[in-house]
Amino acid sequence: MMEKVRLGEVCKIQGGYAFKSNQFQKNNIPIIRIGNIQENKVLIDNNICYTKEFLNSHPEFEIKDGDLLIAMSGATVGKVGIYSSKESALLNQRVGKFIITDKIDSRYLYFLLLSPFFEKFILNNAFGCAQPNISNKQIEEFRFYKYSIEKQIEIADKLDKVQEIIDFRKKQIKELDELIKSMFAEMFENKNYKIKRIDEVAILKSGVTFNKKFELSEGDLLYCKVSDMNLLENEKYMMKSKTYVSKEIGFKSYIPANSVIFPKRGGAIGTNKKRILKKDTCVDLNIMAVIPKEIIDIQYLYYYFINIDLATLCDGSAVPQLNNKNIGPLEIAVPSIENQNKFAKIVEQIDKQKITLEKNLKETEELQESLMNKYFN
Repeated sequence: MMEKVRLGEVCKIQGGYAFKSNQFQKNNIPIIRIGNIQENKVLIDNNICYTKEFLNSHPEFEIKDGDLLIAMSGATVGKVGIYSSKESALLNQRVGKFIITDKIDSRYLYFLLLSPFFEKFILNNAFGCAQPNISNKQIEEFRFYKYSIEKQIEIADKLDKVQEIIDFRKKQIKELDELIKSMFAEMFENKNYKIKRIDEVAILKSGVTFNKKFELSEGDLLYCKVSDMNLLENEKYMMKSKTYVSKEIGFKSYIPANSVIFPKRGGAIGTNKKRILKKDTCVDLNIMAVIPKEIIDIQYLYYYFINIDLATLCDGSAVPQLNNKNIGPLEIAVPSIENQNKFAKIVEQIDKQKITLEKNLKETEELQESLMNKYFN
């Protein structure tokens, strides 16, 4: 029977340096922080850099093309990304760099770290406190079945092919989203349409606080919180939730179907989580709804808000917040309802294509997870 080995037996994890933010500079050697690890890639911010002299005197903190990094703190703890640049970068604190030996294939390690098996390990070891953390020593204690290098390469090849399909489907879906945005711009921007305020063409409404013990019980009216919106990464429509309330209770913050909703308080404002309600819904106090009047089509309204960075509208308080006074005065062009409906039909056709691609994407991701469970669990 194949034996399990510790991750620390085949590679080590180099921790980062505690750079001082008041010494950051632009357009020098970029510093890779936790926030730079996104969607299994490492993004570069040339506004957060350090000196070449530091890199020359501290080579242990250098990041090179192809290096595999991991977030070791915060909400994204355990997330990994591959650094892809011919230019060197610097490793910030709470970001780990894998020092890989010839005992493990780098691509095999990458897929191992993406597996549900490793994710479960992170959940069991990093959480339980206000700020999730995991150390390099903890990560090195992760145990897994070690195949021969030849078998590792074979497994990585199979998973690579599946990943290529996943990446291609995501690219296709993104291109369809961009197509809708370009159609919106072509049909409605820089035209001589009458301009009105949002609060003239729609009703603005926010939710209320509910008594969780007595009011959030079984019912038939959808109850939506910001956390429910977080579960739908790229979806446009809000159709389900973990919680329902009775209509008798939910009337206090009832929002009809075919309204646009988005977070109105805290950091979630800047995450571009905007949804169209497909069902009559009750929302909590951290959500704002824009309910269109008859002269505005819901698809037109949705893509109007997609083009707005709501975070720039917040007041100057410690906790960012949106109110009717921030949203109401926004100016919106009002084309004829016939033109809006024409745009909505285009969106409907593109959405059908997206549904097919998203179904295929989900099936491919499920295949990937199945293969990972087969090889890694």
